Amino acid sequence: MGRGRQKAKQTKVARELKYYSPDTDYNALQRELHGPDPYRQIGRPAAQEAPVSDVEDDESDDESEDWSKYTATDDYDEWSSKRRA
Repeated sequence: MGRGRQKAKQTKVARELKYYSPDTDYNALQRELHGPDPYRQIGRPAAQEAPVSDVEDDESDDESEDWSKYTATDDYDEWSSKRRA
């Protein structure tokens, strides 16, 4: 006993979900499915963007970084040999 009330509630909820039709905002749906407008600028205006020379300087810093300090303390080989044993 007691299953009747639970089943009736589930049936009621299922019926509400099946037949309930909320007002659909088709314009919002179209915007969501279409994605951002490629012609609309997002972010800073072009007049305030950083000069190209500054950007190139930032990229060159990454290339000149010494990566040997990371491999010197790398314990992966030791760890993996213990895992295989």
